[in-house]
Amino acid sequence: MINSRRKFIGNTAMALSAASMFPNISLGMGKSTRLEDQIVGHGDYRYKVKRDWAKIGLAQTSLLNCHEMVMDSKGRLLMIGDHTDNNILVFDKSGKLLDYWGTQYPGGHGLTIHDEGGEDVLYIADCGWFMDRNGAMQRQAGFVSKTDINGRLIFNLPDPHTIGVYKEDEPFMPTEIAVGPNGDIYVADGYGSDYIIQYDHKGQYKRHFGGHHNENATENLQNAHGIAIDYRGEKPVLVCTSRTENCFKYFTLEGEYIKTVELPGLYVCRPVFDDDNLYAGVCWSKTRDENKGWVRDTGFVTVMEGDRVVSNPGGSSPSYENGELQQMYRAETPIFNHGHDVCVDEDKNLYVCQWNAHHTPPIKLERI
Repeated sequence: MINSRRKFIGNTAMALSAASMFPNISLGMGKSTRLEDQIVGHGDYRYKVKRDWAKIGLAQTSLLNCHEMVMDSKGRLLMIGDHTDNNILVFDKSGKLLDYWGTQYPGGHGLTIHDEGGEDVLYIADCGWFMDRNGAMQRQAGFVSKTDINGRLIFNLPDPHTIGVYKEDEPFMPTEIAVGPNGDIYVADGYGSDYIIQYDHKGQYKRHFGGHHNENATENLQNAHGIAIDYRGEKPVLVCTSRTENCFKYFTLEGEYIKTVELPGLYVCRPVFDDDNLYAGVCWSKTRDENKGWVRDTGFVTVMEGDRVVSNPGGSSPSYENGELQQMYRAETPIFNHGHDVCVDEDKNLYVCQWNAHHTPPIKLERI
């Protein structure tokens, strides 16, 4: 295994050397441009596009979808994908591939890191969607694992069916995890039944909320794709994605609804907090001809200060009229396919993972 890993990493270095001979590369949408000349974003949040950041270039890296990325206490960037040759890829901030591991997550989707007594631990969500041997997407039950930073299994959270929480006809296909200040674990069942399931730090069930059948419809979630803890206010709160409704919904840590923040036209993934900002990948967006369905290659990134959108790297400039945010779109010149997650480093650079992006690695946006 060690020899094969060294061979793999050596091949990526050779691929990088080959890639350096091609300064102009295709965006996958019929256009070519010099990547180092691309600047995206608005206002104080503008970035230089580094599409060739990941040093895996033309190598056979076995990528399907690059779903999410987190930074550990050593400054390493860990990315989860859904190819079982390497569910987890580990990079340094220069894009060098340091390590890879994981073969047991065919639906590898959600990745959350948590400091537990001075040690990094990971929570991994397998959403249940996987590619079969014929290249077709199939669905099965998902699961959530807690591991150490190297992937050693600590425990799996109980499936809500086995503990009497879900009805038989309610699927469980989790997409994301958040860990509260007391260690409670919140699981977003974004491809299943759209509940948020709360467990204690030992994995014991406490409650669930959200779903589709609340008397007050504002408490419902539709495609509860992401979840995170917001520490910016007096008390920490939960921020949950309701992607089909183009919004984030805020709840107390006990599951009581607080408010909705509308994001017109944006099908957002998980909220990511850094200082006073909220960042999110936009998986796709509505189009200018008011097409309300999915249109490929309409994704980008959105940046918020408080509840206000201030920049859309790869998208249209946010506009408010009488205090109301207007519909947002992909930029006229596409940069991304489908922004699925954003990781922020200490220099405020962004690393953007993409779903359904022609097997391409993450893109770096260098803050300017």
